[in-house]
Amino acid sequence: MSDVSLHPARLGPRDVLRVGVVGLRTRLMRVFLSALGIAIGIATMVAVVGISTSSRADLMAKLDRLGTDMLTVEAGAPLHGGDGAPKLPKEAVAMVSRIGPVHKVSAIALLKDTTVRRNELVPAERNGGINVMAADLDLLGAVSGGMAHGRWFTSATAAYPTVVLGASTATRLGASPGELVWIGEDRFTVIGVMQPLELAVDLDTAALVGWEAAEKRLGFDGHPTRLYERSKDEAVASVRAVLTRTVNPQAPETVQVSRPSDALTAKEAASGSLTGLMLGLGAVALLVGGVGVANTMVISVLERRQEIGLRRSMGATRGQIRIQFLTEALLLSGLGGAVGALLGALATFGFATVQGWPTLVPVWALGGGLGATVAIGMIAGLYPAVQASRLPPTEALSSS
Repeated sequence: MSDVSLHPARLGPRDVLRVGVVGLRTRLMRVFLSALGIAIGIATMVAVVGISTSSRADLMAKLDRLGTDMLTVEAGAPLHGGDGAPKLPKEAVAMVSRIGPVHKVSAIALLKDTTVRRNELVPAERNGGINVMAADLDLLGAVSGGMAHGRWFTSATAAYPTVVLGASTATRLGASPGELVWIGEDRFTVIGVMQPLELAVDLDTAALVGWEAAEKRLGFDGHPTRLYERSKDEAVASVRAVLTRTVNPQAPETVQVSRPSDALTAKEAASGSLTGLMLGLGAVALLVGGVGVANTMVISVLERRQEIGLRRSMGATRGQIRIQFLTEALLLSGLGGAVGALLGALATFGFATVQGWPTLVPVWALGGGLGATVAIGMIAGLYPAVQASRLPPTEALSSS
């Protein structure tokens, strides 16, 4: 009679999956609470990355639309601490336009001590924070602006008592094209309302009058207080280096040059620190979820000692017991990760839609989140799986 060697039955992938699912189905509430911690962590991380990416995409689209080639030139403090109001030379626009790469240049002038009111019955001191500015004809194009209602100045209307209102100014005054407002002690006809300006936000709270009309009716001396300049993208740095001496060769120290688009990128950079903080909170939530999975699996091993002993006595190997409990841990964490990734993507979509941003959830964020859940499941389930496999069958069967 020949010797017959016995070999333990092998568990196929379907068998491993089946025994893992059965272990979870018998403890649904505990599984739900454990998976919830993983889901919260993954949802937070995916949402933070998705919202940050969507915000950055919106910024890039905004910069592409507005351009990063605009520089503003303003008069700083008077030289030697003089008392006069900061002003630029009258010839500033003409001088800047002679710089080779410059293709647009425009100017505004703040008219101090000039008020705008809805009608003559409103006291002059109740100005509502609205500035009156003189604007030249090229301003709208230089700031990439548009008209919400009415029209911009022409060479004809700029010489007459007409006014174009910023977006916020029109709301505050309750005025629309065709109506009259009082600027100083004179009546001006509203001919247009501008759209909100993202690179020149102070114009939203201004009332703009034509350059010539300001000189004739409001005592304007012709000195601009700010220039808007656009040049080729590759020449912005070189133009910026020569602007101060070009605008005021005799006192370049009194001229300040800035790039409005830098404020938008700085805002995005500032939000990056908050993104890092939220990612850290998501990682903490994920760690807590991993601890919850490990706790669930340890309790599961303690509660199922008789089941483990029975399977061992029927021929299950230690390796098969390890695989069973490790599969349960992976399924538990994977379930939480999948739900979390879905919730994170939905949160990104909802927030981006409300903000009017494009919705972008990087594939690497979803993949990384699911990969993290697999790692968490492996780590959290390894110790309980090893402990379960080491239980002697007789001791496990005798436990109550």
